[in-house]
Amino acid sequence: MSTTPLSHEDPAVEILPDMVSAAEPAPAKSGTAKSDASKPLPAELTAEVAETREAWHAGGRAPLRWRRLALALPSLATGLAIAALAFAAYGPPTGWLAGTVLVLFGLVMAWQSFVAWQYLYGLIAAVLGDRARSALERRSESVPARPTGLSRTAAVVAIHAEDAVAVFAALRVMARSLAREGGSGSDIDIFVLSDTRDGAIAAVEEHEFARIEAWRRANGPGLPQIRYRRRRENVGRKAGNIAEFCESHGHEYDYMIVLDADSLMTGQAMRRLVRLMEESPRVGLIQTVSYAAGRDTLFARIQQFAVRLYAPLALRCLETWQGPDGSYWGHNAILRIEAFADNAQLPVLPGKAPLGGEILCHDIVEGAFLRRAGWEVRLLPEMGGTWEEMPTNLVDLLGRERRWCQGNLQHMRVVPMPGLVAASRWHLLVGILSYGVLPLWIAFLAAGTLLAGRTGDLGLLAYGLTGPGAAAHALAALCVAVLALPKLLCLGHVLASAERRASFGGTASLLKSAALEQVVWVLLWPVMTLFTAGAVLSTFAGRVVRWDSQARDDRHVPWSEAFRLQADAVIVGAALALGLALAGDVWLALWMAPLAVALITSPAHSVLTSRADLGRLARARGLFLTVDDTDQAPELADLAQSRSAPLASAPAARETQARVCLATEEA
Repeated sequence: MSTTPLSHEDPAVEILPDMVSAAEPAPAKSGTAKSDASKPLPAELTAEVAETREAWHAGGRAPLRWRRLALALPSLATGLAIAALAFAAYGPPTGWLAGTVLVLFGLVMAWQSFVAWQYLYGLIAAVLGDRARSALERRSESVPARPTGLSRTAAVVAIHAEDAVAVFAALRVMARSLAREGGSGSDIDIFVLSDTRDGAIAAVEEHEFARIEAWRRANGPGLPQIRYRRRRENVGRKAGNIAEFCESHGHEYDYMIVLDADSLMTGQAMRRLVRLMEESPRVGLIQTVSYAAGRDTLFARIQQFAVRLYAPLALRCLETWQGPDGSYWGHNAILRIEAFADNAQLPVLPGKAPLGGEILCHDIVEGAFLRRAGWEVRLLPEMGGTWEEMPTNLVDLLGRERRWCQGNLQHMRVVPMPGLVAASRWHLLVGILSYGVLPLWIAFLAAGTLLAGRTGDLGLLAYGLTGPGAAAHALAALCVAVLALPKLLCLGHVLASAERRASFGGTASLLKSAALEQVVWVLLWPVMTLFTAGAVLSTFAGRVVRWDSQARDDRHVPWSEAFRLQADAVIVGAALALGLALAGDVWLALWMAPLAVALITSPAHSVLTSRADLGRLARARGLFLTVDDTDQAPELADLAQSRSAPLASAPAARETQARVCLATEEA
């Protein structure tokens, strides 16, 4: 929500379709969100509502607390066990450097223990099946995808200087998908909420809107109404954009499906979400999992494969322990408009940017505020029919990480806010810690290397693998298990099911792809960790990042850009290599060589993995396949076709916008 109250008189440009639905007026709404939540439901939904009640509605939250303790206690115990074994294996530290290494080792391995237990917890929950799943999720598998006529929904796409051709192509796909599901199309309207300030880019948006309106009129009934609105002043960024919509149009709708510029959702998924909201009066927001799909660079294909392979168990863990205390991820979610408008207004944080001012990563805070007001915030980890895109090269990914780093570190001033439930505070803390642990990793590797060079013993730098005695052996076994378990569990989970194996192209394709992904991860992890650790430190030093629109296409990174942006990684890698050579310790050099090589060659990784031809070649060879390749949804196929064969005027519009964006970047 906006950090500054918005007036109805704020200047905005709204373009409505010629066919304004005079015959289908929007139902007037009255009362507050709480009164809507408690009003009697139609008879046809009464049984469904009863089915979506959780056990802790009647019996308190004790079962939910036990679920959380089942994750917290083993994580804590494992972290303490690793610290105790490290102390037992190497004795009390002698000197400040050895003490620093021991403390840093304990901290980073405690975090890795928590990560590992999430995957083991998720596997156990997956094996338990319906016994571990929420009633809402169980209902989501059978809920009808047809409109009931009981509510109206707005699907909103907030954009700012995006590729308008691509945005409206996705809207066309979603509109067709809704029409295929049947109905008049009057239950869901699609809004494009533009914050674009450049007149030339806005002209492209308006042109694309005119084209999609002409297409809608020419393709008969059943298609949803599509509307376009542009603010001249983007107060509050995306959060303010959504807030202004809630203020000016929220009274026309019951629910809002929030989409990003790169989001895609099937008509079936939209209507199932609406039906779930109708049946769940306690729920203020339902978050879906949008998997990355649709891009062809080698980097994108590897990431799409990795997310499909490794995310499900972590998401299953998350849904199982959080219950109704979920989090909002900002897009591909449905929310109850009155609940959101009444309770999710964002404050301005005290102090100056980067840690003060407007909240940048606003979505998780809005979800926390909804939960504070008593509304349930739910996650559907396996719903399907919802996608997004991700940065298609390492350079763009690192740029996004820098922005997200600043946004998450701002949450240090949100965590102590009064009234937040404990789970919401934990969601915020996990985001902070996920970035805060990266400087600790860099410090541990640097201090551990220096200590090993002085003592001639790899020690904790090698997780106890070279140490003598039972304690060192136990430490090494536990550390290797903690580090390797997440990926091994995910791989085993997929291999255990013929259906899941087939979705990745079969066993052989899965195993080869997983092995290659691990090689790539070893090469990319050092530069990603170094860069993000630097972002953490620079944020604390007061550096404010620009929060601009993302590059979303299959962009090839030129060598000059890669060397310019990753020069620090090359320098650090060269310094490490020189230090290893001067140390003259063969075992230390062999142990740290992969890290040095990865840093020195990082520009080459950015350039080569940004090539779309290599990504397409990998797909042709059966590598990095996902279910979006082996059993592609019609909507993804439709979007891919629209990209390869756009309408006649689309190339000219895209070329115009590209020239404008390039001029803006150069300025």
